[in-house]
Order: sequence, then C-alpha cells, then structure tokens
Amino acid sequence: MAADDARNDARAASAHILDELYAVIESRKGADPKTSRTAQLFHRGVAKIAQKVGEEAVETLIEGMRGDKERLAEESADLLYHLLVLWADQKVKPDAVWKALSKRRETSTMVQGTPAG
Repeated sequence: MAADDARNDARAASAHILDELYAVIESRKGADPKTSRTAQLFHRGVAKIAQKVGEEAVETLIEGMRGDKERLAEESADLLYHLLVLWADQKVKPDAVWKALSKRRETSTMVQGTPAG
C-alpha cells in the first residue's frame, strides 16, 4: 500500500509541475529580455517561439530514434518548456490542454478494440 501511495504522490507532483512552470513562464512576459531567456523569447515573437518548438521537436525525435533515454528526457523537457512558452504567448492555459487530453482519453476508452489515435 505504501508503494502505491508513493506512486500516486509522484504522479500528482508530476502533473502539477507543468502548471507551475507555466505560471513562471507567464510571469516572465514583462521581464527584461537581457536578464531572462523566457522574456527574450516573448520579445522575439511568436514566429521565433514556434521555430524553437519545431527545433526541439526534431531534437526529441532524433534522441528517440537513437534510444538514449537520458538525452530523450532532456530534449523532451526542452520541448515541453518551449511548448509552454508558445501556449503562454497565445494565451492558451494548461487547463484547456488537459481538458482536450481528457476528452481524448474518454473517447479512446469508449471505443473498445480500436486503437486511439
């Protein structure tokens, strides 16, 4: 039972870290681009932010194909960070994404025997 509780606690903490990171990213919108990498991204605009998302996606794919789990985790973190910057720039709250994911989960569990996709 204790192991199950620990796993549930770890999952809850993991789920909230993206919300916490989003709040930090949003707080950097008005910061000085000279002192904040996130503020610099906002200052450069949505095209630069989107470019970074694309670059990080490609790097994540490469590491996935190479099979290096540590590098895949690092590149995935970079991708998530830049994706959160894009959400914040476009005023998309994480809750909107979580709701969209929840709908997909519900749809995939209702269609039994059919792969979700």
